[in-house]
Amino acid sequence: MQSFKNKFESWKNQRITRRRALFAFGYGLVLSTTLFSCSPAKNNSQQQAAPSTSNVANTSSTGEKVVRVVRSKQLTALAVLEQKGTLAERLKPLGYRVEWPEFAAGPQQLEALNAGALDIASTAESPPIFSQAAGAPLVYLAANSSDGKAVSLLVPKNSPIKSVKDLKGKRVAFQKASIGHYLLVRALEREGLKLSDVKSVSLPPPDANVAFSQGKVDAWFIWEPFVTRNVQNQTGRIITDGGNGLRDTNNFYSTNRKFYQENPEVIKVFLEELNKAQNWSKNHPKELAQLLAQTTQLDAPTLEIMHGKYDFALVPITDQIINKQQEVADKWYNLGLIPKKVNVRDGFLTPEEYAKITPQEVLAKK
Repeated sequence: MQSFKNKFESWKNQRITRRRALFAFGYGLVLSTTLFSCSPAKNNSQQQAAPSTSNVANTSSTGEKVVRVVRSKQLTALAVLEQKGTLAERLKPLGYRVEWPEFAAGPQQLEALNAGALDIASTAESPPIFSQAAGAPLVYLAANSSDGKAVSLLVPKNSPIKSVKDLKGKRVAFQKASIGHYLLVRALEREGLKLSDVKSVSLPPPDANVAFSQGKVDAWFIWEPFVTRNVQNQTGRIITDGGNGLRDTNNFYSTNRKFYQENPEVIKVFLEELNKAQNWSKNHPKELAQLLAQTTQLDAPTLEIMHGKYDFALVPITDQIINKQQEVADKWYNLGLIPKKVNVRDGFLTPEEYAKITPQEVLAKK
């Protein structure tokens, strides 16, 4: 809690508006007071970024406006956009420059989004719901494939734990308000257990990785590249993953209402280039691995294994997706982890609005 107070004072000193301060405070308060534990946050660029005074990206010394798109830590097509520079090329004639800030996980992204330090986020289903519960004006821009196999439950290699049932009474780590958190709830429910049947250890991925390697937790629900790295290092093994129907939700790209209203052309271009990068990634696995090997410091064969767990597909936002998101919101509320009921439709656009920004190829999938 003290780390959040320091962060809030830093934001206030930089003269952010009262409204944005309230959004940032509200989101942090939800995360800090309604989840199981407050782990000390590291003061680094992965978990926080200095907020700007405008969501129309900052203006550089050359007069360019800066659009901040989250850097992908899950090895998705966003990494292709950054490495190939295709998004930057498309936006340059419009007077925009692209920056790629990095964050530990989805909740940290949306905290930055609400504070004006990020313009486009990429998360699983739960972070937007916690953000909406805090009163943030979040907008769901697009839905992505679920990529369930890319999220796994790890236990130490020599652990006696053989199944989810064996987690009862054990220490299980996860990033609060993340897909790991949600899938843990789902996996336990499948076995007739509740979240209260395990000892929840709420840690951001870098800290959880240390705790897991040191044997301070008994299990960890986490995504790539942490899964493959721990399996290859023989520090962990997989008990289950989000495949086989365990994961029933989508990933989302999101922004805030102000950025959406002021930058519709930027968003349209972003989704067009993202869709191209998705298609390229799906059809060129070896080239994709070679492209990202240097920046990830992972060898190409390992990257091919990781990328094989992704579907690389934008999907149209339908009533089915919105209704499922509402189910997740209701689950978090019923568990007492968000302070009020959330109407997720407040963050979704109308079909007409989506038709203006979504690539026709994606819309045709309906």
